[in-house]
Amino acid sequence: VLVQATVYSSLVQGARQFGAICVGSVLASATLALTGDTTGALALSVPVLMLLSNWPRFGDQGIYAATTALFTLTSGAVGMSGVGHRVGQAALGAVIGVAVNALILPPIHLRDVRENLAALARESGDVLRCVADDLRQGDWDAQSATGWLNAAARLERRLDALRSARRWSQESLRLTYGPLRALHRVPHMPLPPPDEDERLGRVTGHVTALTRALAVAVDDSRSPAPPEGRALRSYAELLGLIGDACETQADRLLDGSSDPRRDDEREERMLELHRQLQDGLREHAGQGAEHTAVLGTLLLQAENLWAEILPEHESQ
Repeated sequence: VLVQATVYSSLVQGARQFGAICVGSVLASATLALTGDTTGALALSVPVLMLLSNWPRFGDQGIYAATTALFTLTSGAVGMSGVGHRVGQAALGAVIGVAVNALILPPIHLRDVRENLAALARESGDVLRCVADDLRQGDWDAQSATGWLNAAARLERRLDALRSARRWSQESLRLTYGPLRALHRVPHMPLPPPDEDERLGRVTGHVTALTRALAVAVDDSRSPAPPEGRALRSYAELLGLIGDACETQADRLLDGSSDPRRDDEREERMLELHRQLQDGLREHAGQGAEHTAVLGTLLLQAENLWAEILPEHESQ
């Protein structure tokens, strides 16, 4: 029962369960000594222990207080030796559970972080390329925008999975990192730093903001209007290139490379498209505020994505 997902949680659960068993054994013995009757002792102790099992300090181990009292009273082992024997069994079980977890088969939750990071980067790139393809073909509408929003929502769920994996990985190394290194059980590939989680979390937020802006632009009941012509084609190509850069980031995270893979030709093309879009923004300014507002918002989100995916070019 005490072999939990991590050594730390096994130790915590062991302490809680041992405390609950001690309380149940002592209270069962005390009520039997007070009443002199097993039924009376059960009537007094079990309701109190059921209430006590909800005490947050016991966590989900509080139920062992009531079950221990029940077993103690019905088995007839209520004397000091019987109670001591049951407490000793609990202590022995806790020691075995923690020892198995710490020394024989310690669970290490590290790969989940790397896989979720890479998946988040890859799925972000997939969303951007999907948007780029629809914009390039010119057949996007409210239904397409709904699909983009749903894809962005899936990114949020992936981000939640990443944060959960990060918490598990940090807990799995608590109390065990030194011994596990001595036993060569800690993976040699270092875990990506938490900064990577924050960076890709910001990427997810920018992708979501971008899809929302496009959904507003395509809504006939709203005043903003989507960009058209050359500016739209340039923007679609820029999104596709940023999506490719996300794919490259995913590969880097999986193989553990610390240096970003450069693609000078792609980055030069991105700079050129960025300049074209800035020129297009000035052109749209003469066509009315609706087109200008949408193109400016979309360009800002693309710049934010670019800064997160290729941070060395943020100053450009």
